Amino acid sequence: MSVRAAAPAISLVIPFYDEEACVEEVCREALRALDSLGLDYELIAVDDGSRDATPARLTALATSTPRLRWLSWQPNRGQGAALYRGLHAARAPLVATMDGDGQNDPADLEVLLDRLRAAPAADLVVGIRADRHDSRLRRWMSRVANAVRGRVLRDRVHDSGCALRVFRREVVDALIPIRTLYSFIPALAVASGFRVAEVRVRHRGRAGGRSSYGLGVMLWRPLVDMLGVLWFTRR
Repeated sequence: MSVRAAAPAISLVIPFYDEEACVEEVCREALRALDSLGLDYELIAVDDGSRDATPARLTALATSTPRLRWLSWQPNRGQGAALYRGLHAARAPLVATMDGDGQNDPADLEVLLDRLRAAPAADLVVGIRADRHDSRLRRWMSRVANAVRGRVLRDRVHDSGCALRVFRREVVDALIPIRTLYSFIPALAVASGFRVAEVRVRHRGRAGGRSSYGLGVMLWRPLVDMLGVLWFTRR
């Protein structure tokens, strides 16, 4: 009879799409940061239908890294869907997320965890990107999106586009599978009565490759999803 392994203390979920240039370094850096926490952990990498060598590199990395689990599907379904799948695969009572392009520093997970445990208590801690290493256009679009989203959804979060977050497992049950889920986790959490806090985190240039986000992903899809989230939270 087999015995299922005990659940880890924290699960880190990272979605990847066409990130062959940086997927290995992002995973290795995340593993080092998780090691430094002194907690039992798992790293869940979700390949969102990549067309390049991302799946092959995850396969090779997983063979020598027992704490790395990776999931994959075809075709590409968007970062929100990949994130949703990874979150529901997570086994730990604490769940963290970050981007797969190397712009988040996983060493900041310790700061997020400290805030989660501090008083006043929080269920979700969201990063605020300091000294952003993005183009002027992306920074401007982010400011506009945050202002509109905050006014409509009243989530009281300053940087919903920051993927670096830590939250309690119960928050996952408040989420819905929308394509731009990453932007609306705080709003969905607030609407369900969870406590949200923020801390400043580092932001860096991409570790390699280039962004696959166009105007559709950054503007129109979030707008449509925001209306869906508004309806969902006001039912």
